[in-house]
Amino acid sequence: MKKLSVRRRHPLAALVVLLFALAATGGLYAAFAPAKTAQADSSSQSIAIEEGKKLYATGCSSCHGPGGQGSTDGPSLVGVGAAAVDFQVGTGRMPAQQPGAQVPKKQPIYTQAQIDQLAAYIASLGPGPGIPSKKQYDPKGGDIAAGGELFRTNCAQCHNFAGEGGALTDGKYAPSLRGVDPKHIYEAMLTGPQQMPTFPDTTMPEKAKRDIIAYVNDTTRADNPNPGGFSLGRLGPVTEGLFGWIFGLGALIATAVWVAARTAKARKS
Repeated sequence: MKKLSVRRRHPLAALVVLLFALAATGGLYAAFAPAKTAQADSSSQSIAIEEGKKLYATGCSSCHGPGGQGSTDGPSLVGVGAAAVDFQVGTGRMPAQQPGAQVPKKQPIYTQAQIDQLAAYIASLGPGPGIPSKKQYDPKGGDIAAGGELFRTNCAQCHNFAGEGGALTDGKYAPSLRGVDPKHIYEAMLTGPQQMPTFPDTTMPEKAKRDIIAYVNDTTRADNPNPGGFSLGRLGPVTEGLFGWIFGLGALIATAVWVAARTAKARKS
């Protein structure tokens, strides 16, 4: 007892007790806080899924079926993932106004919060690509030159070398990439909407996708110069040939008529 009494009167006794209390508090927090955070995240996700289910029943189930299994009017959504929902609904393509060869881009009718809820519900139906983070699709730091090579190899056949888009078969088309959000470009490569093939990370790594986005972002920007003169829509030989036939050949015909008229006048005089 005397030894304990002496230790209590030691100058460092209060400091030792304080350190012990802090350590005990930190240990208890580490043990219980993560569980509460996980429970909160799980609860928030459940709420998002329930709200998304309500939105789906109102705006999507008539075509895609009450459980996302698909119907004659719309494909199955089981396994398409949250990224497909964010792309289709975020670009206004879904809900579709009317059936056709291809669903065009239009003004979205849902807010981003509602789109996230729809995506959460569709993701709960089956595993699929998730919505990419800003780090994945941010064009800053991307290699524009490497992205140009990848774009010309994998994308230019449909979207044109400058991303201006082009016609496909049966009334379908590859849309212009001018002004498209980098996130939506990444999601399109990830999910392959409509006629577009899919480019999963096993086929095209994340860095390659970011390089392509950097190239598209640089090529389609409004202040991008045209060193060769008029862009003519950047559609390549189609508009250039048409320009040559209409204006070039027209100028030659006009010149020939003028020369013939001058020659005839000279002979008369």
